[in-house]
Amino acid sequence: MEYIKLVIDFILHIDKHLGEIINNYGTWTYAILFLIIFAETGLVIIPLLPGDSLLFAAGSFAAIGKLNPHFMFFLLSFAAIIGDTVNYWIGSSIGHKLIAKNYRFLKREHLEKTHQFFEKYGGKTIIIARFVPIVRTFAPFVAGLGAMTYSKFILYNIVGGIFWVALFVYVGYFFGNLPFVQNNFGLVAMAIIIISALPIIIEFVKRRFLK
Repeated sequence: MEYIKLVIDFILHIDKHLGEIINNYGTWTYAILFLIIFAETGLVIIPLLPGDSLLFAAGSFAAIGKLNPHFMFFLLSFAAIIGDTVNYWIGSSIGHKLIAKNYRFLKREHLEKTHQFFEKYGGKTIIIARFVPIVRTFAPFVAGLGAMTYSKFILYNIVGGIFWVALFVYVGYFFGNLPFVQNNFGLVAMAIIIISALPIIIEFVKRRFLK
């Protein structure tokens, strides 16, 4: 619970946190952003990092000259692609062993939800999952377990990674300076997370209340 509280606090005050990082670390901010995006997509043990809102916030800071949006786009696209690739090979090489040991971070409901995405969308899951928190982290892991060959996975991975980063960075870049967004940054960031999670929310409501 404490971890979830920290994540929520980070999302609600992401403009302040990222601003502090930029002020304190300067160009090292790019490396920090790279590591966060890589960790969210590449490490199946931490699926709750705020990737969408962080990319949006980074784009907003780029709009006021604090960061270079185009360099950030290429760097973070690479981070997202490499992250998913590492996650795929974790699933492919030791995924079944991790599941057999029933580690707490590999929650059955998350894996089952991701399997359902593969059953419904096939290979496109790797692209769609980029915009769905939690599923984004588990999709390449499940693909590595046997849901998809690597040659097919890498194509969807590249397309999804580039599209995901481009969308949120450049939307943040073009709209982050609007007075409403600046005055309600935490709410906007949370709205991004909620909108991204809508597929899961809708599916849960269907299964829970509309059977």
